[in-house]
Order: sequence, then structure tokens, then C-alpha cells
Amino acid sequence: MKVKIMQRSVYHKYAEVEIEIDQKDYQKYTDADGNLIDLQDYLHEREDLWCDKLQVALDEASLDFGFGMDTGDWTDHTEESEWRYEANGNGGHL
Repeated sequence: MKVKIMQRSVYHKYAEVEIEIDQKDYQKYTDADGNLIDLQDYLHEREDLWCDKLQVALDEASLDFGFGMDTGDWTDHTEESEWRYEANGNGGHL
């Protein structure tokens, strides 16, 4: 008799970077009071400020056992990768 024994183990990496947003650069993304209202669009249009930095940080991050859903506001349980941003207590998906 043959018995096949199998295991599937899931590992993840987590990385984060912080960038400074130039006040003059994002003026068109603010309301009359100067509050940033469209940060997601700003970040999409300026991926050069963070995308490569995030990839380097991810490359340097260690593999951790598990799905990685236990920290942060991760919500896309069925996705292989998830991108989020946070600023001043607010955030969303990229």
C-alpha cells in the first residue's frame, strides 16, 4: 500500500515605506482648507516616488509563515497580493 502525504505551507512578506509629499506638488488634490482629498490619485500618478522603494523593501523582507492577514487592514483574502496606503488615520487600496 502506498500513502501519499502532502503539505501546503503559505509564507508571506510584508514591507512598508514612507514618502514625503511636496505641499506645492499636491495642491490640486486638496480642498479649499488645504486638506488632501484625493491621495489615491496622487499616489497612482506618482508611482516613481514609492514603487521602487517598496520593491527594494519587499526584497529585503524576510519570509514569515502564514497569510499575513493578522496585521494591518488587509481585506483581499482571495488575492495573492494587496497594496494599501495610509495617511492621517485614513487609507485605502492602490
